[in-house]
Amino acid sequence: MLITERHQLILKLLKEKENVKIHELVELTNTSESTLRRDLDQLEKQNYLKRVHGGASLLHSKRDEPSVFEKITQNLEEKAKIAKYAAELILDGDCVYLDAGTTTYQMIKHLRQKDIVVITNGIDHLDALLENDICTYFIGGFVKKITKATVGRYAYESIKKYRFDKCFMGANAIHYNFGLTTPDPEEAQMKERAIFLSREAFVLADHTKFGEVSFSKFADLNQTKVITNEEGTITLGKYKEKTELIIVRD
Repeated sequence: MLITERHQLILKLLKEKENVKIHELVELTNTSESTLRRDLDQLEKQNYLKRVHGGASLLHSKRDEPSVFEKITQNLEEKAKIAKYAAELILDGDCVYLDAGTTTYQMIKHLRQKDIVVITNGIDHLDALLENDICTYFIGGFVKKITKATVGRYAYESIKKYRFDKCFMGANAIHYNFGLTTPDPEEAQMKERAIFLSREAFVLADHTKFGEVSFSKFADLNQTKVITNEEGTITLGKYKEKTELIIVRD
């Protein structure tokens, strides 16, 4: 098979599945692993894909933003482990900011017995916080339908009135050079302000978010600690040069 044919086949498969493994490509193309690794490296340099451990994943547009439903169905086991670990960092007496997001949402069930105050801009978080008898303050503002988060001028003015012991938030993308990013500038503004108002800031992200870049930056790596599930990408170790990388293992 010619190199151009292999590249076209790899990209076609990525568009269908979003992630491919080397062993799948070996079977599909009847080509050696070493050759396919070179193919993937070349396609990555051309910004067609992102290399991950054992294969590759599709690069997304910087403005792409999954809905809450799409997020909640992705990497469920990894998110659950990250959320449980993050919840264990919260101590009695803490005032905590929980960003809107599916991983921070999963933290809530682990907070029931804690004497804490939670501030959030996540609409889905409200019922779960109240059902778990957690003292809750909600940040009002414009409701963003796709992520069910409050954002905008009024939300930004509201969050400025608080001070947090810890804040926990998600990130659509984490990059060694470009830091922490998200598709929406208004959500980025809320995340940036929460980090500024917190003694400690934690970003919760499974390994698929590393190496990605989204539209709006909200923090440099050295401004937060990153809780993730595994060293899933080839170059993840270098992130430890810029941030405290907490790996949650089984």
